[in-house]
Parts: sequence; C-alpha cells; structure tokens
Amino acid sequence: MTVERSLRLLAGAFVMVSLALGYWVSPYWFLFTAFVGLNLFQSGLTNWCPAMAIFRRLGLPDAGAASKKTGGDSRAA
Repeated sequence: MTVERSLRLLAGAFVMVSLALGYWVSPYWFLFTAFVGLNLFQSGLTNWCPAMAIFRRLGLPDAGAASKKTGGDSRAA
C-alpha cells in the first residue's frame, strides 16, 4: 500500500461517510464533504497534504519508491 493509494482510500471513505451523515443525520455534514474536496484541490495545486505527511511518518512508501522496490509496475499483483 502506498501513500497515494492510502490517501485516495481515506478521501473516498470520508466523502462517502459524510454524504451518508448529511443525508440521514444533518445537512451540516455536507460541510465536511466540502472540506475534503477543498483539501484535495489544494493538494493538487501544492502537492502537499497533511494526511500524506502522516502516512509517510507511518512508514508507507511513495508510489515511485514502491515500484522501484518491486522492480516494475506496482499495479501488477
């Protein structure tokens, strides 16, 4: 599991959970969905995200390092 893949999984889970909470609990949860979207937007512009820093500290490799370690395409598994 790489930093980039973990980030996509975390963001997707946050969006789905906040949408469900916004629908069934309170519309204010949609603000959390907007926060996740804004964070993804700024991450695309700056190439920095707090979650990526946390994942790196946990020892997850970056996508480039993972493919070098396996000797090729990281998708082949």
